[in-house]
Amino acid sequence: MKFNKNKRIFLAMYTAMMSAVMLTGFASSTEAQEQSVAEAEVSTEAAEQEETLDDTRFAEGTGTDWGVSQEVIDVQSGMIENVKIAAAEAKIAYEAKLEEERRAAEEAERIAREKAEAEAAAAAQAEAAAAQQAAEKELLASLIFCEAGNQPYEGQVAVGAVVMNRIKSSSYPDTMEEVIYQSGQFSPAMSGWLDRVRANQGYTEVAMQAAEDALAGSNPIGDCLYFSVGGYGTRIGDHLFH
Repeated sequence: MKFNKNKRIFLAMYTAMMSAVMLTGFASSTEAQEQSVAEAEVSTEAAEQEETLDDTRFAEGTGTDWGVSQEVIDVQSGMIENVKIAAAEAKIAYEAKLEEERRAAEEAERIAREKAEAEAAAAAQAEAAAAQQAAEKELLASLIFCEAGNQPYEGQVAVGAVVMNRIKSSSYPDTMEEVIYQSGQFSPAMSGWLDRVRANQGYTEVAMQAAEDALAGSNPIGDCLYFSVGGYGTRIGDHLFH
């Protein structure tokens, strides 16, 4: 910019000097020089004004702080601040989304784990219950075989019904194992014969079927709690039930 200014001053001075020579013709060198200096000063002033105008226009075109209003600066600063705020908010939202997805994944994993554990526990309980039922059925079949293996089928079911009645009665234990092995009640249990039949699965298919029917609720003797080969009661085969 400074170089352009000096160049214009030089050209103005040169033009003024040449104009003075052409206008005065044969004027004296002293008068020509004075005229040239005067015109040069006028040209210099004009050039400086033009330079000032160019500087103003350049400042307006380039957006520097030459002639830029404070309002424009404030608007630009506000836009920059808004961009920063938006970027910060976007980052917070993104991190919140990641945290939400992490928690959702953990919750889904927890639900799946608890479901698997519940299913495994239910399966274990069902397996244990099935094993318990099978063991009780074999125990009852073994007792029926020992007590009434030589009796008609109804008489075998009746022996099983006596055991089931005792389990339901408040006067006896509430499990099959405790009812059958209760002291002084069933002679095969006290003699050890029952255990041998049970261990070797020595019961017959008929005794097993009678046990299944008694467990399912078949009962030809009502609420009888006892049976014997003598005395009183409802006779089925060789046994009296009362």
